[in-house]
Amino acid sequence: MTFGELRLLLEPEVLTLLDMYRSDDPSGFAMRFQGRKDIPVRAIAEQIACSRKALKKLPAFSLKPMLYTSLALEQASGETTARYKASLAGGERLIDLSGGLGIDVLFFSKVFDEVVYCERDPVLAAIATYNFRLLGIKNVRIIEGDSLAALHLFPEGHFDWIYADPARREGGRRSIGLHAASPDVVAAHDLLLSRARKVMLKASPAIELSVLHRQLPSLSQIHVVSVGGECREVLLLLDRELPSGTPESRKAVQLSPDGRAVRDVIGTGYEPREVAMLVGEYFYEPDAAIIKAGLAERLAADLGLGFVNGSVDYLTSGRFIADFPGRTFLVAAVERYSPKTFPKFLTCAGISGAAVQRRDFPLSPEDIRRKFRLRESDSNFLFFTRDPEGELICVYGIKPAGAGAAPSLPDRNAVPGC
Repeated sequence: MTFGELRLLLEPEVLTLLDMYRSDDPSGFAMRFQGRKDIPVRAIAEQIACSRKALKKLPAFSLKPMLYTSLALEQASGETTARYKASLAGGERLIDLSGGLGIDVLFFSKVFDEVVYCERDPVLAAIATYNFRLLGIKNVRIIEGDSLAALHLFPEGHFDWIYADPARREGGRRSIGLHAASPDVVAAHDLLLSRARKVMLKASPAIELSVLHRQLPSLSQIHVVSVGGECREVLLLLDRELPSGTPESRKAVQLSPDGRAVRDVIGTGYEPREVAMLVGEYFYEPDAAIIKAGLAERLAADLGLGFVNGSVDYLTSGRFIADFPGRTFLVAAVERYSPKTFPKFLTCAGISGAAVQRRDFPLSPEDIRRKFRLRESDSNFLFFTRDPEGELICVYGIKPAGAGAAPSLPDRNAVPGC
């Protein structure tokens, strides 16, 4: 969106028009008003499209006629994760170095007396200013421009917390590491901690956790957050008063879409791994946050589970765990994989379609599906991996009918049709 479009969009009659068509199809709106020069047709169509996306991502705030840009909405935190971040902090003053749409600021404003919002994009800063006023947020100060330059304007120790979600898409390219993001929080590490005792950084879900303490010496905690089973955010908490050499703790947080904490697992990421001799009656796949945080070993130790092998995070047991944080499957069969004999197994088991997953296996799910002509299925699950000796195997799993008591087990020695 350009400044010219934004100025037109903020005209009372244009805002009224937007409210009238907010629930319409954006393409249909653009076609209907094609050629009109007195209204920003493209910008209104963009707002209509964004409003639809906001219904899912920002359900509470979407009830208000907020303004967005497509890219900023895509990159913004959802309500569920923004609320979780605000639960980790609190105090008198926080500064957000990467304001964007200001969704995180909306939640931080509830737990801090004053929040400073920094944004280098003047259009985004203007949109955030409009949205804050619309929502009646009065304890947010807007600073437009470079956030690290703005940070220099404040005295040492001025803030209780600093928050940053560094931009990972510069010049059209997406990056993963912290060094390549903007602002460069690794280079600014000492500056950040001179202005606040605690810092919260949002990193890419794909970031490599093992190198972070070398880059950020004050790293005290890593929180990996999943929503509805999907890993959404990696949060890095820095503490100026952390004793030198102290290893960071890790926490995997599993949230439901409504923001309720389903379960969390806490550890260091360095627990030993116990491998089961055989695949038991139940097959478990930990939640994505637990796997990303490197806490599958901690979870296995807490629940008395064994790993299927020494290299992947598949777990197994002869015991049913009703509240397992992840996915649970009944093991119908464990088949040693051979390209020549596997088609016979599929025929005997009556499997013409399956959800296919692989870890430490030479073929991709697409290759497997194509090779054996497997359709999609939401009832049969094939997990391709290795046994403790490194031999290729396939675990045929079936989802339990429901939660609660342990479901009845299939006869693994009598796969249907064999």
